[in-house]
Amino acid sequence: MKYVLVLLICMVFFNCENKKENSIEKSKVPFVWEGANIYFLLTDRFNNGDASNDVNFERNNKTGKLRGFKGGDIKGVAQKIKEGYFTYLGINAIWMTPIVEQNHGGTDEGTGLTYGFHGYWTRDWTAIDPNFGTKEDLAELVEIAHKHGIRILLDAVINHTGPVTPKDTAWPNEWVRTTPQCDYKTYENTITCTLVKNLPDIKTESNDVVELPEQLINKWKSEGRYKQEIVELDAFFKRTRHPRAPRFYIMKWLTDYITEFGIDGYRVDTVKHVEENVWQEFKKECDFAFTEFKKSNPEKVLDDNNFYLVGEVYNYGISASKAFDFGDKKVNYFDNAFNGLINFEMKWNAAQLQTEELFAKYSYILNSDLKGYGVLNYLSSHDDGQPFDAKREKSFETATKLLLCPGTSQVYYGDESARSLVIENTVGDATLRSFMNWSDIQNEEKTQSILRHWQKLGRFRASHPAIGAGSHKLVSNIPYVFVRRYSKDNFKDEVLVGLNLPAGVKTIDVSQVFKNGDQIRDAYSDVNTTVEKGTATIDSPYNILLLETF
Repeated sequence: MKYVLVLLICMVFFNCENKKENSIEKSKVPFVWEGANIYFLLTDRFNNGDASNDVNFERNNKTGKLRGFKGGDIKGVAQKIKEGYFTYLGINAIWMTPIVEQNHGGTDEGTGLTYGFHGYWTRDWTAIDPNFGTKEDLAELVEIAHKHGIRILLDAVINHTGPVTPKDTAWPNEWVRTTPQCDYKTYENTITCTLVKNLPDIKTESNDVVELPEQLINKWKSEGRYKQEIVELDAFFKRTRHPRAPRFYIMKWLTDYITEFGIDGYRVDTVKHVEENVWQEFKKECDFAFTEFKKSNPEKVLDDNNFYLVGEVYNYGISASKAFDFGDKKVNYFDNAFNGLINFEMKWNAAQLQTEELFAKYSYILNSDLKGYGVLNYLSSHDDGQPFDAKREKSFETATKLLLCPGTSQVYYGDESARSLVIENTVGDATLRSFMNWSDIQNEEKTQSILRHWQKLGRFRASHPAIGAGSHKLVSNIPYVFVRRYSKDNFKDEVLVGLNLPAGVKTIDVSQVFKNGDQIRDAYSDVNTTVEKGTATIDSPYNILLLETF
């Protein structure tokens, strides 16, 4: 019955009978991080692939609403990859919240008891939390994703451990500080401080040699892997000649996921709360680990892309180009560190600018001040309490602006299915983190219509690096038509897009991209036509054209 349902969903929503997903063979389309379509999900909230791991470490006390573990896991993500969900959504990279072992206990800061379901309360960087799965599950996930042309991003936290709880002791004073709390008014008071009360801050500025925390030593011994962990640490510090300072232990543990599993990148948490030189050091170790993985596993190498690092510099916006302003100091996090930064400005730009203003602005900055780098655009996320469309009243507009905007796109899980971001009786960011609304996708016609729109735009974007990584040029305001162009080495990509067009027969000037006699296709309606006298005519019930050659 399960497989019949999967097939039915595929046929209805994914157009499985049409094997021609796009006119360019996938093998000939280069993967470009600057134009990627990344799906961001909370591992615990996406899909439960293994109900047997739902409760561990006696995390079974009653929590505040949406503040406990709900069962999502690594197997659940792999399951949806195998079903084709991401492929038909045009996703070519998946970013998962941290999967390392979390606090065993919880805290209550006025929100009700909260467990570390979100992954940002690390207890042991070297272990995968059993609520999320096993190392075998992760290895299978990466393998399955790569077979489907999908990259895997994990989430790196170096800034802090999990909070102190009745079950989780504080790390030694040589490792962490517990005061003062950040006031964010200066560079210093954003870095050498704790983000919030009871979230111990790793002393990332320190080069002092520290011993391993006693709780880790005892844990590893009980698990029978203490000697192996010590051997690996000794080898790491001998090779790198780094001091045995807190940050370098964590870098070793995080880069192990690269050499062991072949993950493709890290989204890096709380970047501006750590000294900028730390990220340059981290990049160096990530690059080394990725190179070693490729040498040891040549059959698993997807392409010649380098390891990808995208940073969360909270409140960074594309208008700032490379400089983030602390007030008393400006910092460039791009050079020698990050390929891109999360763009917190996009939601405001999408609301305040006309579509052409938005696209032209982003194309200009990305092809000038940020050339060679990128931004990760989003319109909703896991900790942004002011999303572009909290009530999900503008799902079609959200997709159009996000997926056709220059830059890398971040689809937050449920964007494509209008998963509600306003949940009654939640406190704070819990309202953004409900479980994925699979039932709506299966049963609600309105949800299915929204999903189809996201799928069409997503697949077009994934098929054409020109959309995210190319240059933008306006063809006409009325009708609104633009061109995107991208070229690298021997690959050239040109597409023409029309928005807000009349339903029915549409004739537009395509002479800036296509020649007379060219056979072209509208990827939105799957209607083909031939260019005549510099124009293309498409008869479809939609107000969008996504034109490509075939």
